[in-house]
Amino acid sequence: MDYGMIGKIEKAKRYAEQRDRMRFLSFEVAFKGDNSDHTVKHDHGTWSCTCNFFQTRGVCSHTMALEKVLEGMLGSESEEQA
Repeated sequence: MDYGMIGKIEKAKRYAEQRDRMRFLSFEVAFKGDNSDHTVKHDHGTWSCTCNFFQTRGVCSHTMALEKVLEGMLGSESEEQA
């Protein structure tokens, strides 16, 4: 392995420990629920989920679980618009 790659690996480890460097802007997740599978999306601060609960409440266990997993890595809507 060359020195350039070793340096990149070390930098990647450092970045991985500094989660505040990263903000998810948009993504899609296949979520395996207890009753059925759902698709959860996050796009510039807005969540969506294909489950019935989300359709009536605008929030669900799937989106809340992902918010916990990604705590500190989702920018606020005002940050994303800047």
